[in-house]
Formats: sequence, C-alpha cells, structure tokens
Amino acid sequence: MKKFTFIGAGSFGFTRKLVKDILTFPAFADCHICLMDIDSDRLGYIEQAVKKIIAAGKYRAKVTATTDRQEALQDADGVVITILAGGVHVWRHDIEIPKKYGVDINVGDTRGPAGIFRALRTIPVMMEIVRDVERYAPNAVVLNYTNPMPMLCRAMQSRSELPITGLCHSVQGTAEMLAEWIGAPMEETTYLCAGINHQAWYLEYKWNGADAYPLIRRAIEERKEIYGAELVRNEMFLHLDYYVTESSGHNSEYNAWFRKRPDLIEKYCTHGTNWNPGHYAYIRDEYLRRENDWKHDIEEWLAQDEIDLERGHEYAAYILNAIVGDNEMFTFNGNVLNTGLIDNLPAGSCVEVPVLASKRGLDAMHVGPLPDHLAILNNINARCEDLTVEASFEGDPRKIFHAICMDPLTSAVLSLEEIREMTDEMFAVNRDYLPQFTHSS
Repeated sequence: MKKFTFIGAGSFGFTRKLVKDILTFPAFADCHICLMDIDSDRLGYIEQAVKKIIAAGKYRAKVTATTDRQEALQDADGVVITILAGGVHVWRHDIEIPKKYGVDINVGDTRGPAGIFRALRTIPVMMEIVRDVERYAPNAVVLNYTNPMPMLCRAMQSRSELPITGLCHSVQGTAEMLAEWIGAPMEETTYLCAGINHQAWYLEYKWNGADAYPLIRRAIEERKEIYGAELVRNEMFLHLDYYVTESSGHNSEYNAWFRKRPDLIEKYCTHGTNWNPGHYAYIRDEYLRRENDWKHDIEEWLAQDEIDLERGHEYAAYILNAIVGDNEMFTFNGNVLNTGLIDNLPAGSCVEVPVLASKRGLDAMHVGPLPDHLAILNNINARCEDLTVEASFEGDPRKIFHAICMDPLTSAVLSLEEIREMTDEMFAVNRDYLPQFTHSS
C-alpha cells in the first residue's frame, strides 16, 4: 500500500481532482490517502469528498485526515503541497499597497513586489515541511503546487537533497490552447518548452513534425477572436517570436510593457476574453467569494448523485505512478535548480524545463541556451527571485528592497525612493508573518 500525503488538503477543488487521478492508476487502487490541513473544518469536508470518490470508484483505498503534519508525513511515498501562508485578507495588501504607489498588479502570486512578499511569508513554512519530510518520509518525492513557484522551489531545493519539483498548469494548458487555435489534435503536436515558471517559452511547437509557428502567427493575425483572447501574450509573440506560458493577466505583470500606464492597461489588460482579466478587483472579489462560499460549494458537490471519475491531465498523478507505481516513464515540465540546464540563465536559479520521471526519480533535461532576447527577460526575473530567497534565509530587508528595485514593472513606474517607501509599508503590514526580519529596508 502506497501512502500519499496532501499538505494543505483543504484546497478542495485541487485535492479532489488529484485524488481522483491517483486512484485511476491500478498500482494505487489500494493506496492510503492522508489529508493534512491546519483548518479542521475544511479537513472534515475534504475527507468526506475523498471517501465519496473511493466509494464511487469501488477502490480499495483508505483515507485518513489529521491536523498533525508529522503524523501525516510518516512513511509517505509522495507528498503534495498546496498551502497558503496567510489568507486572502493578508494577500490583498500585496496588491493594494503597490497600486497606491502606481504599480498596478493583477494577480501578484509569482513575482514582483506582491510575489516577493508572498514568498517571504511562505518560505519559512515550506522549509519546516521539508525538514519534516526529511525526518519522517526520507524516501518520498515532493511535488509542490504552491506559489510563488520559482522562489519556493529554489529555497527548498537549494537546502535539501529530497527529490523535489514544482508543478504548474500553464505549460500543458497553453500547448492545448495553441493546438486548438490551429485545428491540430493535441496528440499530433510536440513541443520543447523552457524558461522560468509562468515565463517559459515554446522553443519549438510542431504539428506532425512540422513547425507550427507560421500557423499560430496566421491565426493570431487573421482571427480577431484569437488575438483578443490573449492580448498580452499574443503581442509578446508577435514581437518576440516565441509563445510564452501562463495567461495574459499574469504575464502583464512580469515585464515593463503593458501595465506602466493607464492607457496601456486599458488597451492590453482589460478586454481579453480568456479567464483572468486585468482588473485586480475581479481577482480580489473572486478570492473573497471563495473564502466566503467554500462550504456551500463543497456541500453542493457532496450532494451530487454521480461524480466524474475520469483521469485528468494534472502532472502529479502521472509522476507518482512513474516513480512509485507501475514505473511507466513520464515527461513533464517541472521547476528545478539550473544545474547547467539552460546555459544562459543563472546557475542555481529555479528554471522550468522538461523532466523525466521514472523509477530512477526525477531527471531534468539539458535544454541549452535560450534565444538571447528571451534570456535577458528571464534573467532579470530569475535574479530578483534569487535575491529574495537569499534575503529570506538571511533576514536581510535591504536585499528585498533591491530585488523590488530591479523588478521590471516596478522599475518602469517608480523612483528608487518611492520603491523604498512602498517596500517599508509592505514590511509593516506583513510584520506578524515575517519573524526572520527585525527591521525595515
């Protein structure tokens, strides 16, 4: 019986989907699903949901739930992390304080001033989890879904020998979107994607072995509904020649081109037709709605007579099957330390590259150099992330100020003195969550 532990299992939608996927693999039909969360109320509901899935599939699996992390991790074969350090009411300051200074952020969960302070709140907790895994489940593979992905993965991987990788939906999701745009069946497409999380690039995108980029360009240029679906990413592609992962709302934050003036926000970040519009207010209200309505949503799902047991496309279940299941090898894009994998990005930074999962564990693949202009943008963001992780370990607020100074969007909008004032205000509102820092920047 294999044991899979979910840390932050109260993330109802994600935990439910991934448990469903895991149980579809024959090697895991009798596995032990252990759910851990600090919120006992949420934990009780997700335990009911997992039991419903097990009963519907007539699986031999068992489920346990606990608020004790050490108990949950004991002898686990796989650990999935989906935590949030500080709730929505803390996160909103990450967005609202920069906005007061003129830095208009959309989601703020990956990089920039908002992503940096989210990382500072989360890194200490992630390191506690890693130390517990080392002690209670030293043979486990650790799969992280918590943002900000690159900073958290760099922190964990730089100070632990555990097999750890970070997983994101954006690579496979964007690949499927591009295939749909050109009318290609997904199974007939192949791609090579590499860079940093939420800003990786499809260095190759092929349909039946032929370069599909001319078809993608034609679809964007000639079909208004396609161009309008991803305004920011389509503009980036038309000018940079390679398509980037993650949505336009996110990517509008990671550079200096789209959010530094109100007219640019109106033109590129407000009217896209895909999910994640450029209005922070929409994202804030949606998060607050989930915070208030989660119990109703769960009870509604639990009341359904039938549930979908079909396997989805999340990487985690396939990775676990490759390593501790039937050992069917699986290639995915994961977040790992740059140990010479991308030649022209900083050594030791967190990069997103193809990774092979097998009974050997996790083997990241050498990609080579990125096109120089793409590497410049990735390099700036990766260096800011590296500096943030160092500052978190050292408790050095001056390094946080310097990291925010170099953020592309922030530096396009504010002076150095304005950045210092903004950073100090963000430290002040986060003080209770940052015990490693004893003074401001």
